[in-house]
Amino acid sequence: MINVTKSFLPDQAEYNAILKTSWDKAWITNRGALVKELEQKIKTKFHITNMIATTNGTLPLQIAIKALHLKGEIITTPFSYIATASSIVWESCTPVFADIEADSFNISPKEIEAKITDKTSAIIATHVFGNPCNLEAIDNIAKKYNLNVIYDAAHAFGVSYKGTSIFEFGDVSTCSFHATKIFHTGEGGALFAKDQGLYDKLYYHHNFGHDGPENFHGLGINAKMSEFQAAMGLTVFPYFDSIIERRELLYKLYMEILGSGKFQFQKILENSVYNYAYFPLVFESEAQLNTVNEALNSNQIFPRRYFYPSLNTIDYLKGEPMKNSESIAKRILCLPLYYDLTEDQVKTISNHILKHV
Repeated sequence: MINVTKSFLPDQAEYNAILKTSWDKAWITNRGALVKELEQKIKTKFHITNMIATTNGTLPLQIAIKALHLKGEIITTPFSYIATASSIVWESCTPVFADIEADSFNISPKEIEAKITDKTSAIIATHVFGNPCNLEAIDNIAKKYNLNVIYDAAHAFGVSYKGTSIFEFGDVSTCSFHATKIFHTGEGGALFAKDQGLYDKLYYHHNFGHDGPENFHGLGINAKMSEFQAAMGLTVFPYFDSIIERRELLYKLYMEILGSGKFQFQKILENSVYNYAYFPLVFESEAQLNTVNEALNSNQIFPRRYFYPSLNTIDYLKGEPMKNSESIAKRILCLPLYYDLTEDQVKTISNHILKHV
């Protein structure tokens, strides 16, 4: 069986050796030494100003909305995982969808500006499949209309733009360290904010609002990463460059075999360093996608229709029609891509696809 992804897991003994320090201290949560070490290693490697490790990748979005005191309407993308939009609703704001660019799959700055009203408080944009949004254009719009910007960078670990980590853009960036991600802690995530005052607010929000053991800054929730999660992250982290190299090789092999003009591929932003987090393939029609997907499944190959459906079509989100997002969502398939995938498997998957288009 070949699934769309597979978690990268080093030797279990490596994990146990790292976890032992916390185990011996019987300190397994409440920002132990391993959490702090993981944060520091990530900040140092990618030259990041501030970071808070969290227990998953959804709470950071909710905490960011809370910390920025956002109200009313938040403009966001219909082409993302459900957590992007559901976090807005969860925090009692209204998601307003702006359509995507048909080539990058990212939210269109032109469509963002067209959706701004006197109720708009912020923009939440997703770096889809790790591909950076049009950062300069979104920043200019935010400044023009005095809006906050949150980047959902769930897929973008290790990505940079013009030599700067993707996590350094916007008021807040968030990331997911879920087991399916290119870097993971089993389950986990992170918050990033350059502004020290905002970082301090995010920090106390993620830890029940605590100001020391007995005092409180204000409202908070429990989003802390455990030592078990941090130990997994510290075990995986030394392999990160090798993981990227392997995924790049497999990604380019897919492109070599499938890049003959029969399919549409995501356009990666110029001046960015990409992380090869996914290999999305866009078919001519949904019918063609379904034919290929059924053929792959019958051969124990399981890609994923991701992202599908377009979020504006989900009942409780009540979105307007989104031409580009709905079209791409119906025709896109993410192919298997992970460290242990072999070149022969990539060739097999690609040949099955070519037989049915």
